[in-house]
This record gives sequence, structure tokens and C-alpha cells, in this order.
Amino acid sequence: MQKVVERILNLLAFLLTTDRPVTADEVRHTVAGYDRDNDEAFRRMFERDKDLLRTLGIPLTTKATDAWEVETGYVVPNDEYGLLDPELNDEERVALLLARQAVLMGGAAEAFEPLLKLGGLPALASPEPFAATLDLDDESITRVFEATTERLVIAFGYRGVARRVAPYGLVHRRGNWYVVGSEEGQTEVKAFRIDRVETEIAVTATSFVRPDGIRVSDAIPGAPWEAGGEDIHAIVLFDPELAWWAARRISDRTATEPTDDGGLRATIPVRNVDAFFAWMIDFGDKAVIEGPAELRARFIDRVRGVS
Repeated sequence: MQKVVERILNLLAFLLTTDRPVTADEVRHTVAGYDRDNDEAFRRMFERDKDLLRTLGIPLTTKATDAWEVETGYVVPNDEYGLLDPELNDEERVALLLARQAVLMGGAAEAFEPLLKLGGLPALASPEPFAATLDLDDESITRVFEATTERLVIAFGYRGVARRVAPYGLVHRRGNWYVVGSEEGQTEVKAFRIDRVETEIAVTATSFVRPDGIRVSDAIPGAPWEAGGEDIHAIVLFDPELAWWAARRISDRTATEPTDDGGLRATIPVRNVDAFFAWMIDFGDKAVIEGPAELRARFIDRVRGVS
């Protein structure tokens, strides 16, 4: 069945990317998945595929390939197949974006092409899911929760290394589950994303003592730009129009101050400049980096394509 689906998609893609009728012979020798050696096998396969496309509502028609109408080819008219612009406003596109993020299933790649076809992403669209990872192995969560409450070390593979971790807590952040703790023999508190664990999580019989004053949420960056090697505090002024969105995205590590006109001035800790710049670009002219001057200059160069 997978081969049939791939062949149908290849055929549709070929028909949509040509600006003229294509013959059956062109399909046979161009589109992957068709039998090039047996005429009868190709004919039966192609006839089935044409019927399937039409059953799916795709307007596959025949049209002469030249002015003399000696030979006919196949075409999918764009004006009959393409979706009309629904002319969504910014509020409607934001609602679609939030709905897309809320139902994102764990492990699924972000796919924003449908939203682009419906008029594009709003300027504030910095894609991160708001929902939990729903298809994660329940046993993994159960074992980590058990080990956390029972104060038992867990063992698992992570980034090619066998780990033994004292789990201090289980945290959900930006659509992913993390176990936070220290590896045996170390004091540094680390966060391990559970869906990236490479082996089955095993609960050992080794107990541990949870240190006083541990805040497991501190081990996980509140935003993508807070994880990295640099250490910069960016001062950003957000326009009143998008100040609400900025306030939702920044973490509790960020100092904020409302402006008289309803905007927001924020001092944002930045350790990953690339991630921070990507977020700033989403705001267009609705956010201004006021400082430090070097960071502002780097951002201007990035936008201009200098670096």
C-alpha cells in the first residue's frame, strides 16, 4: 500500500509541476514506481491510478499536446485544483496556528505548509507546541515518576552514553517531558528529554537523597534562546500590538517593564543568539533591540544578510 501511495503522490506532483499536458509514455519513463518493461502491466497500473486520482476529487483531464491534436496528454488544471485564498485576517491565522500547536502529536514534525497555503503565518508565529507529547511511551513516564517518588536511581542510554541518574523531578516544557537530576558521582543538575532516551528506562534498587532547595524547573531553559554558550542580556522594546505575545513567550528569568503606551520593555537573558534572532525576526518591526549595541549591530547585519 505504501508503494501505491508513493506512486500516486509522485504522479500528482509530476502533473502539477508541468505547465503542459503530459503523455502516458512520459509518465511511464519519468514518474518513479511505474513498470517500464511490460506494456500491459503499465497500462493497467496507470488506468487504476487515474481512476484513484479522480475518485479523490482531483480534476485529471485530457488535452491535446499540440495544435494538430494528434496526441493527447494528461493535465491537472491549477484553477480547478488549487485552493482559493480564504483571505483570513491576522486574528484568524493566529487562531489556526494555536490550534495547530495545541493538537501537535509527540514526535511529529512541525508542518506549517498548510498554514502558508491559507495565507501565511502571522508575524508573531514562532512555532512551539503548547500541548504535551501525547504519543510518548506511557511506561517511560510511569517509571520516572515511580523512581522520583521512591527516590530510586534510574538507568538509561542517552546520546550514546549509559547513564545512572538520581531523578529529582519530572517536568513538562514546550511540548516535551524531561527528567531532571544528577548523574551518579556528579553534583551538576541536568535535564534529559525523555523522548530522546535511547534505551528502556530501568528503575534500579539504588536509593538517593534529594538535595534541599532543588528547583527542577531551573534546569530547563525557559526559552530556546536561553540554552547556549553566550551570556548576554538583551533589552527589547515590544510594540503594544504584540506585547501580549512577547509576555507569553518570555520566561520567568526575564525582567519586564510595561511602557506608558501599553508596550513592553524586557531584559532577556540570551545564551543562544541564533535562536534569539530567529524569534526577533518573527516580530518584524514590532520589536526593537535597544541594547547592548553590539547585539543590536549583529542583528542588523543578520537581517541585511551580512552574516
